[in-house]
Amino acid sequence: MLSRRIVLALICAAVAQAQQPRDLKIEKNETAPAQPQAAPATTITVPRSYAVVVGISNYPNLGENLQLQYAERDAQSIYTILISPEGGSFKAENVHVLTGRQATLANLRREIGEWLPSVVKPDDRVLVYFAGHGFMKDGKGYLAPYDIDLTKVAATGYPMDELGAVMGGKIQAKYKILLTDACHSGAITPEDSQDLNRALTNLNQSLFSLTASRDRERSFESPDLEGGHGVFTYYVVKGLEGAADTSHDGVITADELAEYVHTNVREATKGLQNPTSERGSFDPEMLLAVAPANAEPAVPPAPKFGAFVIEANMDGVEVFVDGKSVGVVSKGKPISVPGLPPGEHTVQGVKLGYEPDGPRQEAVYPGQESTVTIKILIARRHNKAALDLLDKGLEYYQKGFEQNYRKAAELLEQALTIDPKYSQAAFYLGLTYNALFDEPKAEQYYKRAIEIDPDYLDARANYGGMLLDIGNVDEAIRQFNFVLERRSNHAVALTLLAQAYRLKELFAQSIEAARRAIKLTPRNAEPHLWLADSLRLSGKYAEARREYDQYLLLSDFDSHLAGQLNYYVVGFLAGFGKRTRAAQRDIWRDLRSLAYFGICDCERNLSHFDLAIVSCQKSLTYDSRDPYAHYALGLSYMRKAVQDGSIAELDPALRHFRRMLEINPDLGEAVYARQNIANIQDMLQKTPVRQN
Repeated sequence: MLSRRIVLALICAAVAQAQQPRDLKIEKNETAPAQPQAAPATTITVPRSYAVVVGISNYPNLGENLQLQYAERDAQSIYTILISPEGGSFKAENVHVLTGRQATLANLRREIGEWLPSVVKPDDRVLVYFAGHGFMKDGKGYLAPYDIDLTKVAATGYPMDELGAVMGGKIQAKYKILLTDACHSGAITPEDSQDLNRALTNLNQSLFSLTASRDRERSFESPDLEGGHGVFTYYVVKGLEGAADTSHDGVITADELAEYVHTNVREATKGLQNPTSERGSFDPEMLLAVAPANAEPAVPPAPKFGAFVIEANMDGVEVFVDGKSVGVVSKGKPISVPGLPPGEHTVQGVKLGYEPDGPRQEAVYPGQESTVTIKILIARRHNKAALDLLDKGLEYYQKGFEQNYRKAAELLEQALTIDPKYSQAAFYLGLTYNALFDEPKAEQYYKRAIEIDPDYLDARANYGGMLLDIGNVDEAIRQFNFVLERRSNHAVALTLLAQAYRLKELFAQSIEAARRAIKLTPRNAEPHLWLADSLRLSGKYAEARREYDQYLLLSDFDSHLAGQLNYYVVGFLAGFGKRTRAAQRDIWRDLRSLAYFGICDCERNLSHFDLAIVSCQKSLTYDSRDPYAHYALGLSYMRKAVQDGSIAELDPALRHFRRMLEINPDLGEAVYARQNIANIQDMLQKTPVRQN
């Protein structure tokens, strides 16, 4: 048995040198300001930026007449434009989103009142966006969180003066932006609306506060704005995309956004809604977004904005204006695209499987609506030889492994040469080259598929998966959001989004996306893996263990079937130190190794060391060169020695720590492995040998 002194020493060593979870990040948080592409004569410096975005459509404690339609969709649109490089240029992990049931009073206070002040520095930029209801009580204004109770507004609402104190005092940032859409039609009386808007615009003198309406007004939602948006948020997003850059210097300032949003919302609602910002209370040159493509020699601003009303001859036609999607049009249900500067604009209508209408030029006239009719007429027909080559290529692709992938690529390239508009051939070429870890070619063909069919959502989702492979997580998230805005039940995009958020350490968002994917496809294994990983890294070990078990159960098939996971699965190993060539390993084994490692880590943290040891050993049967599994196994043996008061586990602990260092001596955990080895050796030398 170990002496008490040695047991105590081992406890101290194990606690002080506890394992860091296997959580390699693809990106590093940059502390220096990011530098977007500059305008020709100007260097645009974007400060480090943080945001909290809140959207609540359905309130469980409010009546049917107080439910909203598009607040959560608005919040998602704000998130997408904030993390866009031609937009807010925020890092995705620096934008926390609370929608629906996540947007409780406790969570609002945690994110706004605790998280923002803890991370923001004096030279940073901070933005808070809120779409939902606002109420007045005893002369004080309150934003309505998800769990608001109108019988206890003061206790369950988020006080406006608390928001002002946080934004004005606790948050030490150079730029502070508050965008609020809280006076929705029917929610409060005109008198309360007046008081609420005044409270919002007067929160703090260092703050740019843009509210959806002015005193005694309400704010409106419309189903005609690109599938449904609040009128205020629609123009905020358009403005941040670049439409508000009337100076054409590649920067959208606070003054420009305020003017653009006010002008267009007023026109769209025929003067019934007038967004308000308190002039003089903020730096008018405050940088809100960047649009480098807009930068050009100064030109006079357009005299007045105009609009397109776009109609189509069939359902499900996606429309692009100036290369940007403005929504999906159905027969008999036109959409409005207002806020366009006068002049020529490029319009294109696309539908998967048909020849597109356009691109063609259409004119916008000041202050007028112009009807644009999209006619999708010709079904795209593919050459029979190309069809046959695609079928043969898919047969090889589904077999998996390098030699089959290369044969598949050869056949698919022939199909695309015969039929250059065969988007499916381009899509499967992207998949195939991704499986071969040839990311430049994979990106080339994914983009080719999207260029042929811009509404090819599967291509966009898998392109996002490839972006995860190469570490471009922010752009991957934007691709997934594009897909989900058009098809909220796209299980592949949700699964990959769960992985992307997990890599960004946004575990709550990862858990939500994974659960949505599981609800849609409960027999699909991969969402369970990312749900388990995010639960584990959130400290929910017992729940994570159950999800790892579910993943292993659902993926329990012969490894040669891994090639039939013919979407996105090759992207799942990015960021875990397990990127290997298709010829060297199969993906199925890597994922099972990762799952057993996760179980090992859960059991170790639950102090179930025997179970942890068994699971880590199982992980190593799938990948014997995983340094993290060796390290976790060493820790588990070491902690078991402490728990049992026995030296029997110290030899295997030493063996696995040493093996971890042989495989990768440069990991962050290597310093702890070396310390553990030295401590164990010292203890073994001091332990008396028992004589028979």
